[in-house]
Amino acid sequence: QVQLVESGGGSAQAGGSLRLSCASSGYTSNDYYMGWLQQVGRRARELIAHISPDHETMVYPDSMQDRVTISRDSAKGTLYLQINALKPEDTAMYYCAAATSLSKLYVGTPTYWGRGTQVTVTS
Repeated sequence: QVQLVESGGGSAQAGGSLRLSCASSGYTSNDYYMGWLQQVGRRARELIAHISPDHETMVYPDSMQDRVTISRDSAKGTLYLQINALKPEDTAMYYCAAATSLSKLYVGTPTYWGRGTQVTVTS
């Protein structure tokens, strides 16, 4: 059974840091493009960072490029998202996802989804 389970969300003060984790099981996650998608309210989920099977990374929003790091521990099958200098506008649900191609991650049609973890940042 395939599972992607996020953890590490919660409430934090602006200026603080959080590290989100996504533990994969039931499939070979190292063969997939992995990403974190952000959903603010009822807006569509937006890809904010991805990491390739070769560990190449990209952070997409300009507002996050100097604050966010995506990484993966291949041995553990775990994906991470480190968010520093938290801002109230980072408040959102964060979903991890796995896809066979970057384009599928980008358009929001990955093979597997996690259930998400809520991040709430207060000022």
